[in-house]
Amino acid sequence: MKATQAARQLNERLALKWARLSLDFLPFADVASQELPLSRLLRLALFQVSVGMAYALMVGTLNRVMIVELGVSAWLVALMVALPLLVAPFRALVGYRSDIHLSALGWRRVPYLWFGSLLQFGGLAIMPFALILLQPGADTQPGGAVIGHIAACLAFLMVGAGMQTTQTAGLALATDQAAPEARPRVVALMYVMLLAGMVLSSVLFSLVLQDFTATRLAGVVQGAAMLTMLFNTIALWKQEARGSVPRRSEASAPQPPFREVWRRFAGQPKTRRFLVAVALGTAAFNMQDIVLEPYGGAILKLSVSATSLLTAGLALGSVLAFAIAARLLRRGFDAHRLAAIGLLIGICAFSAVIFAAPLDSSLLFRAGNFLIGLGGGLFAVSTLFVAMSLERDGLAGLALGAWGAMQATAGGIAVALGGALRDGFETLAATGWLGTAMSEPQVAYSIVYHLEIALLFGTLIAIGPLVRPAGAPQPSRQRFGLAEFPG
Repeated sequence: MKATQAARQLNERLALKWARLSLDFLPFADVASQELPLSRLLRLALFQVSVGMAYALMVGTLNRVMIVELGVSAWLVALMVALPLLVAPFRALVGYRSDIHLSALGWRRVPYLWFGSLLQFGGLAIMPFALILLQPGADTQPGGAVIGHIAACLAFLMVGAGMQTTQTAGLALATDQAAPEARPRVVALMYVMLLAGMVLSSVLFSLVLQDFTATRLAGVVQGAAMLTMLFNTIALWKQEARGSVPRRSEASAPQPPFREVWRRFAGQPKTRRFLVAVALGTAAFNMQDIVLEPYGGAILKLSVSATSLLTAGLALGSVLAFAIAARLLRRGFDAHRLAAIGLLIGICAFSAVIFAAPLDSSLLFRAGNFLIGLGGGLFAVSTLFVAMSLERDGLAGLALGAWGAMQATAGGIAVALGGALRDGFETLAATGWLGTAMSEPQVAYSIVYHLEIALLFGTLIAIGPLVRPAGAPQPSRQRFGLAEFPG
């Protein structure tokens, strides 16, 4: 009996210790509550997985295939990837409209999430047919190439618009349902799920496309379209109860116009400088999106499978950045200073990518790719943390939409500019305008990376006055996620 009782007490002590350890080592175990269990949060986060999958497909796989295998001009591919720029400035408006939306069914965020999902699915559904028309020889048919270019542009525009609408409304919905003290960790969970979607999908694309054929690529895109609707439907199911917001007929006071609300939001101290820094830093880290995989394929002779895997390395760097940011921000580290550290890492990263070509080192290139993810992740997480502190009067959609709008707009412009610069300088080098020393094929890519380094220095100048002075009182240590990586 004594042995049995002692064994029972030992088991109870071990169970108690494991219960305490789970909050330390189980990712986001402490973000759940009775009103918002972890299973429901993870289900909602599936919309971020679908967005990460679409991003990995468009930026990590399709752009390289279209430029290298299909022979489409880099400037045109860059324009296609940058097309969501047309709707990016409206992301803040979408967030604000979802804040004040009075649905006839009593929903607020769900309609925006649903129509964003439909746009994303529709773009992915027509993309395989556009790729077929872009194949070599398709231009022998009357208008085949023109129709292919138009269809591809439409597909990219629909996917980008759907991603931005879904992300804005989805992050706002997650923020709505979480307790105020848990909101940073909830949004952080959504960010990690986005990175997880990028990593898993890029690895899957790399495995499936080891033996590359146009037919297999079309199947990959169609599969991504089906998974998008599956994930987003599961994510939306019973997330927002009907009647949780007033119906149109029950609305009392009219809502203020967006222009007035935006003026109050942008009038907060240093908000404009912060948004400018977000735009510059995002442009610096995203200009390479359209040329990094073609650089690996055309200059370093990497396969489609190998360049598709680059997105996974980029996302893994971002995951590590999140882990570092979670620990430092919990301890009261200044978010602006952490963003500046990310910018410095980015400068080292692009330097490594530049030197990979003359050294013919694919390992150095992959290391630079990983550091781009690390530096960009630190910058993105830190600025997201700052953006969440800008939320006022329950308008979480507006604050997150403004941050997302600056990111998407600057990123779209940078991607388009990166492709145009690559094509322009490649033409100048081929015709001898740049001289013999600058006639190597990697020069056009190197120009883009050097410009990104210059933008990173410009971002450091913009963000400098926002950094908390040494000795200034620290803000309250807000819990951020991943159980704050104790120790």
